[in-house]
Amino acid sequence: MNRLFSYFVLSASALASLSAPARLFPQGDPGAPIGGIWQGFATVAGSVQVPVTIRISGAGANLKASFLNGPAEHPDTTPASSVTFNGTHLVVSFDYFARKFEADLVGRTLTGTYGTAVASSLSKAAAPIPVTLNHVDRVTDPAAATNAPSISGSWEIATQSAKGESAWEFRVDPPLHDSPVIKTVIQRIDGDTGGLWGTWTGTSYTVGHFTAAGPALYAVTPASDGTLAVKSLLPPVHGPAPATWIARRPAEARKLNLLAPTDPSQQTTVKEPNAPFTFSFPDVTGKTVSNTDPRFRGKVVIIAIGGSWCPNCHDEAPFLVSLYRKFHPLGLEIVNLDFEQGDPATDTKRLQSFIAHYGITYPVLLAGTTDQLNEKIPQGVNLNCWPTSFFIGRDGRVKRTHAGFAGPGNTAGHEALEHDVTALVETLLAQPAPRHTAELVR
Repeated sequence: MNRLFSYFVLSASALASLSAPARLFPQGDPGAPIGGIWQGFATVAGSVQVPVTIRISGAGANLKASFLNGPAEHPDTTPASSVTFNGTHLVVSFDYFARKFEADLVGRTLTGTYGTAVASSLSKAAAPIPVTLNHVDRVTDPAAATNAPSISGSWEIATQSAKGESAWEFRVDPPLHDSPVIKTVIQRIDGDTGGLWGTWTGTSYTVGHFTAAGPALYAVTPASDGTLAVKSLLPPVHGPAPATWIARRPAEARKLNLLAPTDPSQQTTVKEPNAPFTFSFPDVTGKTVSNTDPRFRGKVVIIAIGGSWCPNCHDEAPFLVSLYRKFHPLGLEIVNLDFEQGDPATDTKRLQSFIAHYGITYPVLLAGTTDQLNEKIPQGVNLNCWPTSFFIGRDGRVKRTHAGFAGPGNTAGHEALEHDVTALVETLLAQPAPRHTAELVR
């Protein structure tokens, strides 16, 4: 699906209310070391500025860095894989996304770029994003205009997507404590945008983030008729200028006979529900792993289809790891069928880093490239989302599917999904294995 370093706090709403970096972010002590808080902007598409904050800690070989997004007191963090600094040149690597922030230190300013760590051998990579950061004393919430209207709760955006959707959910969480920062997210069938944080500018909320997957920036403008106009402020990688979507409360959408967002459990099905789900692919060491292997007989199995390039698959991985740790002793197996982009310059290292970063100990199988998805998983019907999970009972047959993943950016959706999936796994584990376990063959 299509979402960086020392701790980064991003608050896009400050863009509309304060344009000068010196006014938006306080200046720090010119004599401060590389460690500490660095704030500034990433300049996207030549002119659009997305606020960025990075916190660097440690020293020498123990340097650490993370992007922060969200309110200053409760930020969402994206830790780096490694950090190096030679006194003038900083490199912050996010190997699990095959990207890096590289900058030179002059005075108390870091000037550099964020982009791919290794040039693609198959296609022209996106141009690196220029980033300029200044050292500041502390992380602070951005300025916000007064009399911000409440838009909290669930909304729906009518659409006609390539995946057959008629609507997306747009969810808004209110500010926490005394912070003016709201949290928003767009939930599509294949996953969410990641959390989008920001403040009221006087006419709209400007919300966004800057994560290892890249930047996002949206304007959310309340209209007099009770709707919201939601518009991406960043140009798409391909295609025409971004559209302005209209978000309505669900009850109002029903009055207009607009369809609700697709149920993730109904997006993908299987051709023959009574047939065992089959797979046979090599793992990262080259050993072939198949559904007929003894370890899977009579077990509950989650087949997780994804790839290390997919932001929503990154959101899903920690949850799968926690499920495996909790339920593997009770008979749960998880198999990750990995589909990469076919770029040998980045695929292998990124996947290895993905596995290490999330502490994945269940099998990760090399199933193919993204364009081979339906060829390699022929039992799937309308299989077109990254990630997609198949929940298999002790008899080897698919009991449920789930398209996409509601990550932590969608607070309520994420909590509900974790609860529902955990309950499903417990239910499947409680069922006895067949006396003669179904033979799972191709």
